[in-house]
Amino acid sequence: MDSDVPVARRILEALAAANVETVFGLPGVHNLAFWREAGEGLPAIVGVRHEQTAVYAADGLARASGGLGVALTTTGPGAANAAGAFGEAAASGSPVLLIASEISTRYAKPGVKRGVLHESRDQAAIFEPLAKAVFRPRTAEEVSAAVGEAIRAAMTSPRGPVYLDVPTDLLDAPAPAVRALALAPVEPPADQVEELAEAIGQAQRVVIWAGGGVVQADAGDALSRLARALAAPVVTTYTARGILPPEHECLVGLPPHEPEVARLIAEADLLLVVGSDLDGMMTRNWQMPVPDRIAIVNCAAEDLSKNYQPAVAVLGDARITLERLLDLLPDGARDLPDLAALRRTLHDRLGADGRNEEPLRFLATVNGVLAPDTPVVADMAIPGYWFGGYGAVSQPRRLQYPVGWGTLGYALPASIGAAVAQAGPVLAICGDGGIMFALGELATIAQERLPVTVLLVDDGGYGMLRFDQDHAGDPHRGVDLLAPDWAQLAQSFGIAAAVVQGVGEDLRRALQDAIGSKEPRLVVCQASMIPPRTTSPRWFE
Repeated sequence: MDSDVPVARRILEALAAANVETVFGLPGVHNLAFWREAGEGLPAIVGVRHEQTAVYAADGLARASGGLGVALTTTGPGAANAAGAFGEAAASGSPVLLIASEISTRYAKPGVKRGVLHESRDQAAIFEPLAKAVFRPRTAEEVSAAVGEAIRAAMTSPRGPVYLDVPTDLLDAPAPAVRALALAPVEPPADQVEELAEAIGQAQRVVIWAGGGVVQADAGDALSRLARALAAPVVTTYTARGILPPEHECLVGLPPHEPEVARLIAEADLLLVVGSDLDGMMTRNWQMPVPDRIAIVNCAAEDLSKNYQPAVAVLGDARITLERLLDLLPDGARDLPDLAALRRTLHDRLGADGRNEEPLRFLATVNGVLAPDTPVVADMAIPGYWFGGYGAVSQPRRLQYPVGWGTLGYALPASIGAAVAQAGPVLAICGDGGIMFALGELATIAQERLPVTVLLVDDGGYGMLRFDQDHAGDPHRGVDLLAPDWAQLAQSFGIAAAVVQGVGEDLRRALQDAIGSKEPRLVVCQASMIPPRTTSPRWFE
């Protein structure tokens, strides 16, 4: 009977109704009910090798697809292991739902640790500083209500990760069906949109700063039309890269850390910020020169003024706001700055610095083998920094870069989620230090036969930290690492590997073969690079 459906199945049914086709997780003694109930018409469960990587994979799927990413963990250490990846999802605004089991209600006493297996005084409290919302249902009926609310909370803009725990005994308890809850975008007040239109009408040189909120709202078309109407250069954050195609006449296409781009922003009459909180990593900890007048559009009230005080603020969904703004724009011709000349000047300057020879060749090689729809997942490593800021990104959601929290070890497990979401080749760019954080996920991509090419740039250690020590005049300590035989390691998982020296033609051939195979592959590139200007030691060179 329908009334006999257990909680575990109700949760999976609710996820399926929310268009979730795959979840990521590890089975444990307290959450095996999910594996028992999984089946036809319900999300598939991809087993990963660590709870942290379960959340990374869910995050990777969410970023690549725009849908909900889901991770399942067991109680206690299983849930706690997921916290680091959960923090990255929080910092980057990823709609991730972490569902963890909790100890049985038969044994739990609030605020008391009795010594039950995997018990803590308050497991959910680990996630409260990070989560958009936390749910602690303690009856089957409460679980059914909480699941719908949790899905809506994660997917409602501003999006973010949500934590839900369920006592293990409730997973087998009969529960009512979960009621789907509608999502509603944030409607901008008409008077705020009118004030923004008036401010734009008073400006002759507008620069648009587009952030991840533009991608979440699917506002690329509205952004493109607005930029053309205003002859406004568009600078994108990492999350918004690809929201305009590379050939768009208004796209700057380079990070604001470079002096030519910073000067363009500073000389504007009005900086129109859409879907961004102007975070420290993009603004050099708020030391980037900005115009006297800033206008901000954001669907999160706290993001309107927490970092800069705007002259005009609009609380609303990016797409709705920009579309209504387009209807109100006053007539008036403006001249688009010569962005092609800006890019030539910038590239010539980068090329004239001999330190940039290797990274620029690296970018040219990687860009040359990527199809426009190939997702790239870049780790917090020097090659990832270069691609994150300067690589070719032709479509939205085709770059993942964990600059929100800066969690090392993101790329390999997140590429699992991206590959599941895209059902096509994915490139993960890793360093030899960061890949060790999640090395077990080579087993996952092999077992699931995922088309992930792992590009491992090996410089013999933590290259960024080595640069930091050089920058500070300190000796190299703790940054030089012993590495395995990468090719034999990959082959032990049944993954074909290639090892090349340098970033030129050999790397191009190896990547082309690996990506074209649509199979799990490892490409090891022995190379050393200087970090780009987007990294804090070089912000003010």
